[in-house]
Amino acid sequence: MKKMKITEQVLAWVNQQVNKNAAIESVEELKGSTSSILHLIKFRLDCDIKEVVLRQFTNQVWLLDEPDLAVHEASSLGLAVGRGLAAPEIIAYDTGDTCGVPLVLMSKIEGEVDIKPMHMQKWINGLAKELARIHSVEVDRFHWKYFRYHNIDTVAIPAWSTVPNIWRTAIELVKKPHPPFKECFIHRDFHPANVLWKNGSINGVVDWVNSCRGPAGIDIGHCRWNLAMLFGVDAADAFLASYQKYAAEAFTYNVYWDLCSLIDVLSDPMEVYPGWEAFGVTGITNKRMEEQMDVYLLRILEKISNI
Repeated sequence: MKKMKITEQVLAWVNQQVNKNAAIESVEELKGSTSSILHLIKFRLDCDIKEVVLRQFTNQVWLLDEPDLAVHEASSLGLAVGRGLAAPEIIAYDTGDTCGVPLVLMSKIEGEVDIKPMHMQKWINGLAKELARIHSVEVDRFHWKYFRYHNIDTVAIPAWSTVPNIWRTAIELVKKPHPPFKECFIHRDFHPANVLWKNGSINGVVDWVNSCRGPAGIDIGHCRWNLAMLFGVDAADAFLASYQKYAAEAFTYNVYWDLCSLIDVLSDPMEVYPGWEAFGVTGITNKRMEEQMDVYLLRILEKISNI
């Protein structure tokens, strides 16, 4: 993704949305974003300080596929906040007509990303409880609906795998019709680097641009994959067990969605998510990712009895 500086035109638009009489004190690019550019902008009006977050959608490939990204995120934030979820409030958005690039302006949530937890099980429980809370929101009229990121008919067995036959099995399983599910509000990119913690508790969830109506299992699977890559497959299973406790009868696990989530992120070669290093986790290599992908797939298929 080509990086770009925040322009005076964009800053003028932000100033107008916040308060044209407020003075911009500072502009700071936020770390961790890989598909857009985020800035924290601090304003001063008399003795009051206001902080907002601006997203600029600059990934042209993504915009070609989904030109309504700004509208999508604004709508997602409106729904999330309206249902009492810990999401930023939408302040304004622009589809690109004003400044040449789609923009979303939102409130800043206090808190920090924590992907090096001191108390792993407590941390995992917090993630699981928050995701179950998101999934408790029922939606029937939200415009955006779940779809797969890859055409399963064109997915190839990765050349790096030491268990190619197992990948062949997984791909064939995902080609089957999806199991029945109760549609709910899903974040679609729920993982530890999109969660903000304050005083040991979750204070907010960010990056709602892909939120939609869909199966809870796809969110769970994506978070489980992140945990498996960061901490190993036992952490992924601990998250699943914790989620099942909080969701209770509202959720029935099916390995199909874990496999879909795994194939969503499958590439050859695998590439380490830059956000992990940005938030303090180093030492994960592409090679380690590929090894962990095989290990995690094998663990998923141990649960094959319910597909």
